[in-house]
Amino acid sequence: MSKKILILGVGSAQRDAIELLNIEGYETYACAKDDKGSGVDIVKHFELINIVDYEKVKEYVINNKIDVVYSVGSDIAMPVACKISEELNLPYFVSANTAMNCNSKDRMRTELGPSFKGNIKYQVLESLDEVPSLAYPYIIKPSDSQGQRGIFQINSIEEFKEYFPTVRNYSRSGKVIAEQYISGPEISVNVYVVDGEIKFFIPSDRITWPEYTGLIHKHLVPSKVVTDEIYERLYDIIENALFVMKIYNGPAYFQLKIENGEPYIIEMTPRLDGCHMWKIIEYHTGVNLLKLTFDHLLFGDTSELENYKKNKDSYKLEFFCQKPETIMDKNKFKVPNDSLTHMFYYKSGEKIPNLNGKFEKVGYFIKKQGDNSK
Repeated sequence: MSKKILILGVGSAQRDAIELLNIEGYETYACAKDDKGSGVDIVKHFELINIVDYEKVKEYVINNKIDVVYSVGSDIAMPVACKISEELNLPYFVSANTAMNCNSKDRMRTELGPSFKGNIKYQVLESLDEVPSLAYPYIIKPSDSQGQRGIFQINSIEEFKEYFPTVRNYSRSGKVIAEQYISGPEISVNVYVVDGEIKFFIPSDRITWPEYTGLIHKHLVPSKVVTDEIYERLYDIIENALFVMKIYNGPAYFQLKIENGEPYIIEMTPRLDGCHMWKIIEYHTGVNLLKLTFDHLLFGDTSELENYKKNKDSYKLEFFCQKPETIMDKNKFKVPNDSLTHMFYYKSGEKIPNLNGKFEKVGYFIKKQGDNSK
């Protein structure tokens, strides 16, 4: 009998996991607070359950004799998946405490500590009366949200007062974190860890929309920003962060900024990213991080790492985006003729949901950029 795997969430990132697991012959289950995600169309069993409702998810796991509970691309899902797995003796990579520490931005900063190289100054706020003492500009964001929701760059007290209520509305705890602004380019790093040792490490350039703080537009692999010198510093910071946060097995995803050659951690999470990066990374390296994750979680099998190959070619993953609460029209977006793969999250005529409140991802394509060594 094939193993029963429950994926928390049915968005585009979770759809990737469900699709792979279906191909691999597993019995796929999923739950979410609504049935609007594209994963609903392909999962074998679906239940309307809010993925942060620990008791109901646990009951569903027990009643359906689920073998593995997991998610990809969702910070809010990880503490629930890890806690249930710990309690029911199911496979997991990190403890619920580690998952919660990474999900909560203030807990992450606290765990890293003020002396950690790569950490930044921050303050936790719960009301408008708590005006940050950080120098302008600084960033405010929910302490426990995801998907770049509720993030604003603050340049004045007036902007702080204007945006604070919106940011707090995105936080389940009602907490807002103000962080030191780091100038310079953004990068992402996808890492895979086995028994405390980094076995896979690849930086990529993270290009955001200039008019929307933090919102992703493109990923470029390999990174052109990360020089050999920066790579060494970056590797050391991430290796230390994994140790401090107790991430000893499985995938991890980092967002960082490089200022004057020094990397600073913006986000970190013990899971695969939510931007289909595993696809562009597989084109570049031959390693399927999504397959590796489930092979490792289910069977302790990390042989997928043996598929690694050096590749001089560079690749681009670019998102199609449009305003929330508008009507999807695929004809507005051009998929390049030489794209390797593409996907739209919505059908023409569907209303785009309001997730980040600014500019929503509605699809993407991946294409080869050419020889990166030239």
